[in-house]
Amino acid sequence: MTATPCVLAVDLGTSGVKVALVTMQGQILGHVHRPMTYELHGATAEQSPDDWWTALCEAARALLAQGHVPVEAVKAVSCTGQWSGTVPVDGEGRALAKAITWMDSRGAPYVRKLVGGLLEVDGYALHKALLWIHLTGGAPGLSGKDPIGHLLYLKAEQPELYRATHKFLEPVDYLGCRLSGRLVASYATITLHWLTDTRDIGRVTYSEALLRRAGIEREKLPDLVPAASLLGPITSAAARDLGLPEGVHIVVGAPDVHAAAIGSGAVRDYQAHVCLGTSSWLTCHLPWKGTSLKDKLGALPAAIPGRYLLTNEQESAAVCLAFLADNLLLADDELRTRSDAPDVYAAFNALAARAAPGSGGLLFTPWLNGERAPVDDHLVRGAFLNLSLQTTRAELVRAVLEGVAYNSRWLLQAVERFIRRPIATVNLIGGGARSAEWCQIYADVFGRPIRQMHEPLLAGARGAGLCGAVALGQLDFARVEQLVPVERAFAPNPDTRGLYDEMFREFVGAYSMTRKIGARLNRPHPAVATTAVTATATATARRSP
Repeated sequence: MTATPCVLAVDLGTSGVKVALVTMQGQILGHVHRPMTYELHGATAEQSPDDWWTALCEAARALLAQGHVPVEAVKAVSCTGQWSGTVPVDGEGRALAKAITWMDSRGAPYVRKLVGGLLEVDGYALHKALLWIHLTGGAPGLSGKDPIGHLLYLKAEQPELYRATHKFLEPVDYLGCRLSGRLVASYATITLHWLTDTRDIGRVTYSEALLRRAGIEREKLPDLVPAASLLGPITSAAARDLGLPEGVHIVVGAPDVHAAAIGSGAVRDYQAHVCLGTSSWLTCHLPWKGTSLKDKLGALPAAIPGRYLLTNEQESAAVCLAFLADNLLLADDELRTRSDAPDVYAAFNALAARAAPGSGGLLFTPWLNGERAPVDDHLVRGAFLNLSLQTTRAELVRAVLEGVAYNSRWLLQAVERFIRRPIATVNLIGGGARSAEWCQIYADVFGRPIRQMHEPLLAGARGAGLCGAVALGQLDFARVEQLVPVERAFAPNPDTRGLYDEMFREFVGAYSMTRKIGARLNRPHPAVATTAVTATATATARRSP
């Protein structure tokens, strides 16, 4: 046991909470994970904030009990986690209902009404879109999955809960409140409410014009504070729950995208990373603000003061492998003849390596929960295309890995158009980045080098820890790149370039062919509405590799 000063970093994911001890130089001394469940039925996706807190406290106590450092060495708690969620709380910060998560699309019709009108471009009335872009750097997503969609839904369909709510908080800001007692949000976490003026990156404020347009009362929203700053000391109750001494500092939280960008080591302007988690994204820091409604990209306030972060989201990534395991290959039903393999994802990697590049012409489209970028379409759905009697299980697995990579390449093209320059190398993080086979597939599909970062599953926790070190004055963001090691570099195989170029063209064409089918089949139908609401899907610890 050493007395190395460190930060207790919390990463609140969709399928679980990770807690890590991170030194002021970004070294991870130890970590603990606690799984959680979420409810997904129809357009509804919810989670219990009390479950978040219980899992966090259990993980923190278990980690501290491992004895990596004495508890007195913990100088701060810094949180990151799922973005684009909504927690209604009372004046004491207590949750009044389940949290609406980033997968919930019940607000879609209200957002479409809010942003639509005459002279529409891609679903947005031109005069409305221009105001949003000018002030915020983006606009509400038509899928209704942004917090502004959640608020509009609650106001219209759960008015009693809306009226009773003192503040609506993002998940990370809810944890900050439980830890510090302060009901605030950061410039970064509040962004997807699309109600702030972000033109002055050093002083983000709510826009009265946008509040009026949305019909959202300012008093329902938290006050704003800068990123990489301190909220104050931990409360006595939180200190007891986590097993920490009083006086520990609480750091302003950062969304998962922002913290992962830092934890990936890609902190220089235009330096890109891909996160392969439950969902995925491809982002980079920028010195300027901008928006592409066409490609669903926006440069929004970053966790690094004075910088914007190019944000986007690919809705389903590593969760596609969980779907393959849980619903197709290892489903717990009458056809099951044996128990799960000890490590299903290791088996997937072996199968993918056995199949030839291109998976025998099999295409997988990963839109299992709709898509956000580079298209915003909550009704499109995934598919295996070009199945034949010769298709093998190995090809099914490899096609899933390749399909997610094709979607990321589609997004890469949009990002390069946006920043007006090519991206030479991409850092890869997230649970999926632990797969060497998937890293090589990304290198081959992208046609450029991929760097698998050290401990890629913990990039979010590492980023939260580094943000804590900066907030404590122990680190400067300029040093972060040197503190995040590369595990392995993957060069693209020139022999597969022509094949993957052809497969990618077919992949993009597949969206045009299948989107109308999804639009017809996935609209609510009165005859099945009741069944859809009562069919609850539960995530397991195996939900993300």
